[in-house]
Amino acid sequence: MCVGRCSRFVGWSLVPMSVLSMLSNTLLLFPDLKARYLLEGHVTPEATWSTGLWASGLLVRLRCVCLGDLILMLAAAGICFLISSAGLACGPLCLHNSTEGLIWDQPLKKLIRRCALPYFPIQAWQTLTCEEPSGVVPWNAVLFSVLLATSGIQVLLCLSVMNEMLLYPLCISLC
Repeated sequence: MCVGRCSRFVGWSLVPMSVLSMLSNTLLLFPDLKARYLLEGHVTPEATWSTGLWASGLLVRLRCVCLGDLILMLAAAGICFLISSAGLACGPLCLHNSTEGLIWDQPLKKLIRRCALPYFPIQAWQTLTCEEPSGVVPWNAVLFSVLLATSGIQVLLCLSVMNEMLLYPLCISLC
């Protein structure tokens, strides 16, 4: 495959992934599809940082002209990957029953004491019960997983283009 065609393919494949990231992050801001939770501040902090919008969304859609742009895109997708990992590890912000009664908190955060990035407490997610917003547990799990997958693929694609940009002059000089 020619270098130009490969770069064009990677560029065009980044566009739907950035749109998917922006859509996923926007939906994370509206649990139960209600703006009330966002206005009251009852949205997971990792969702309010909106890395799916600005990092994995808009910055990845930049026109890649030089290596500097590509490094910026790689860093942006990497940041979104890390924040999405933290969102999965820490769990949703919800109204749940604790020893103090009903409180707004991230129950998984207290359960695991800290949000370790490589640690995804799948069993804890399955036992997590939130009073409000309804369905926030699968909502956050699915949407943060989508953000994690799309930003991970974006990182790999940016690395492949960077590799191609760095090796192309070497290949031309050897041929």
